Amino acid sequence: MALRALVVDDEAPARRRLRRQLEELGVEVVGEAEDGEQALNQARAVSPDVLFLDVRMPGLDGLTLAQRHADLPPVVFCTAYDEFAVKAFEVNAVDYLLKPVRAERLAAAVEKVRAKQGAARERVARALEAVAPAQATRVVASTRGTVRFFDARQLTRFWSSDKYTVFVAEGEEHLIEESLSTLEERLAPHGFLRVHRAELIRLDAVKSLSTADGMHEVKLADGQVAKVSRRSVGAVKAALGL
Repeated sequence: MALRALVVDDEAPARRRLRRQLEELGVEVVGEAEDGEQALNQARAVSPDVLFLDVRMPGLDGLTLAQRHADLPPVVFCTAYDEFAVKAFEVNAVDYLLKPVRAERLAAAVEKVRAKQGAARERVARALEAVAPAQATRVVASTRGTVRFFDARQLTRFWSSDKYTVFVAEGEEHLIEESLSTLEERLAPHGFLRVHRAELIRLDAVKSLSTADGMHEVKLADGQVAKVSRRSVGAVKAALGL
């Protein structure tokens, strides 16, 4: 499947040049934008795999866009200014390219994005592996002096709330101190997938995936609803065979 890119630059000639270079590398350019606001709207509309993003633009600039919206797809900055590189990597940029963008540097950046995408697919594959012994899926919650044990395979969702992780069992909410990241690592082999920085769900409990106004969510078998970040939509669709 071709990598899908959104090109964001306030100069039309720069967009055209980058589009041509990307297409020569087998990348599908699914949209263009000339400022940060347009980029945000386009990203919500077409769900690209990567943003090739200029730094200095009128209105909402590229760095501010990335800082304010952590759930954007992976970002590769393309700019004429080298002084923003440190800030770019602080917002987890995949790469930082200086204009005029050289073909070999762009090819390397594309490969980095593809590697990142491949790692995400590998996590999905691990999430779909066969069920392991029950001990590995045990969740321990303490309520009013009573320690209770739950099998995660009987639960549908975990989410972050302040410093706790929360889940619903037997009609009640339970709090645990185990972080969502630790649970993700432990439960991935048992069919769980991180769909948002604050949401971990059991894939075989998903009953529907819906999108409205650029926002994505899944409905689970017990009626709970979990938000899906734009960055995770592709992985969720792949896991659901879409």
